[in-house]
Parts: sequence; structure tokens; C-alpha cells
Amino acid sequence: MASQPRGDIAINAEECKGCGLCVESCPPKCLELAQELSSYGVHPARYVGQGCTGCGICFYCCPEPGAITVYRLAPPPKVTVVVQGGEHAATL
Repeated sequence: MASQPRGDIAINAEECKGCGLCVESCPPKCLELAQELSSYGVHPARYVGQGCTGCGICFYCCPEPGAITVYRLAPPPKVTVVVQGGEHAATL
């Protein structure tokens, strides 16, 4: 069973200069350089759409302010089951 995503990334292709620092520093390897060129004639970074942990390393290593925004997603609520006055975590 795949784990729930913990983050999402938005990349402004017009701010990205295609240096690849974010791609190389991403621990889950969920970033890549796009095949298409931006208006600056570079291959901007892009999020592959899954696997982001929300760590923010790509944001911190990016030399261009405003090129990468990392969103940390709220975890799903934990389900608890009350049995005879005691709390037990539900089995998922």
C-alpha cells in the first residue's frame, strides 16, 4: 500500500533558470528537468506529480526566489475506536 502524499510542489517555470540544483537535492527524486524549453531557453524543473514529502530542501537550495513553493499537506485524521471505555487505534 502506498503512503499518503505529505507535500506538493509548485514551480514557476518563468522564474526557474534550469540549474538543476533542486533536482539533484530532492531526497525522494520527485523533480526532473522538463523536456520543453521555457521562454528563457532553458529546461525548467518540474514536479513529477507524486512522492513529495514536503521537506522543502528544493526550496532552500534554489537560487531563484519565487521559483519553487512547497506545500506541506495536512495528515489525514487518525481514526480511534472506543471499546468499553478504552481507546484503541483502528486497524487500517
